[in-house]
Amino acid sequence: MSEEILINITPPETRVAVIENGVVQEVIIERASRRGLVGNIYKGQVCRVLPGMQAAFVDIGLERAAFLHASDIVGANGVAEACSITDLVAEGHSVVVQVVKDPLGTKGARLTTQVSIPSRFLVLLPNQRNVGISQKIDDEEERKRLREIVSRFLDENQVAGGYIARTAAEGASFAALYADMRFLARLWDSIKARCSEIGPGELVHADLPLAVRALRDLVSPEVEKVRIDSQETWQRASEFVKKFIPEMQARIEYYSGQRPLFDLYSVEDEIQKALERKVQLKSGGYLIIDQTEAMTTIDVNTGAFVGHRTLEETIFKTNLEAAQAICRQLRLRNLGGIIIIDFIDMSEEEHKRQVLRALEKCLAQDHAKTHISEVSALGLVEMTRKRTRESLEHVLCEACPFCSGRGSLKTAESTCYEIFREILRESRQFDVESLLVLASQEVVDRLLGEDSSNFAELEEFVGKPIRLQAEALYSQEHFDVVLI
Repeated sequence: MSEEILINITPPETRVAVIENGVVQEVIIERASRRGLVGNIYKGQVCRVLPGMQAAFVDIGLERAAFLHASDIVGANGVAEACSITDLVAEGHSVVVQVVKDPLGTKGARLTTQVSIPSRFLVLLPNQRNVGISQKIDDEEERKRLREIVSRFLDENQVAGGYIARTAAEGASFAALYADMRFLARLWDSIKARCSEIGPGELVHADLPLAVRALRDLVSPEVEKVRIDSQETWQRASEFVKKFIPEMQARIEYYSGQRPLFDLYSVEDEIQKALERKVQLKSGGYLIIDQTEAMTTIDVNTGAFVGHRTLEETIFKTNLEAAQAICRQLRLRNLGGIIIIDFIDMSEEEHKRQVLRALEKCLAQDHAKTHISEVSALGLVEMTRKRTRESLEHVLCEACPFCSGRGSLKTAESTCYEIFREILRESRQFDVESLLVLASQEVVDRLLGEDSSNFAELEEFVGKPIRLQAEALYSQEHFDVVLI
């Protein structure tokens, strides 16, 4: 599998696109005015303890207080203790916390005291004393080698804390792993020193900016090239790579072409498509993706695909294609939380098993942690995908001011009848000479057209003249009845 990473830089935002075999698989956007907070470490102050929720709200200097659950609080023994929140924190206490989820919608950031600091090959867990190996490293000999190297470093240097070897650590040299561990140990010492110097509500340590973070987290042996369209960022990235990923030096490229970088692989078009509900499949079938506060639902339809053999075979092929498309859309749109997939009903158990296997195989390429259930009695697949930052839609869009995010508007007919009721209400309460109705052009046209007889009857019934005025800025639902 060939892979490229494109990094597009403009003063207000940084955008990263992951291209696999020529196809856009992932887009990450970070804006200067609203940088992601995940990974940042703060010295917070507990402002409210909620025993009923086994949680506390912590002031870390943001607009909204952040959320800290009892299960995310490390005790003296270095693990999350199963005891009441009131035994762990109290209002006014200072606590060193790390952001694990960005603020999403109306919810504040999610925190933990189980601090983890990543580098190229390893993750330092300062409050824990254990050695972990990434589950994506399958080779038992390599797992054993990494565990021995990390354990030896901990024993020789009497380092307080533990380490997890990341997927990138597979095959890394002894010297590279030791250098990473020493770097992380020094970084944690500087973080502890800063914690003692600053007051509550202040930032202790910020994670790397997106352009460099992408090199740390996304670069793998499969990555053939990293293209960056900013010379300043390219120089900074080159320095980072020279220090931490020297084998990637020849693959970091400054892109100075006339054609915009994201146009090379139609990334802009893919971003626009990722904001639509409907995803067309090559076979003629399609997906409908609806993102709500509680969950994301994905409906699979055969559409124009009629197949060549039996109905069951047509359904099976559509579901197989849909499984691959769904995995791509989850990454591209960065959909997280609970996801319900409504595959087309299959009668054969073997077909169900193969579709689930295809889904699991595709999700193995995903950087985010996922969990899939079996096909339910209703033919639904329930799954979760770890959500740490806002989805592409939430980053780029806002709720429609006309429909308030519902996705639909009242018909002109419904608005006309609301206007009739409002006119009756106003005419009974107030003694007026005439009334003026302000509404959208569509509603005014209906009052003068299809509902003109009803409008004339109403005017005769109230015994007052009623004038109509079209307002260009009014939506189809919006109207005002003015008393004159």
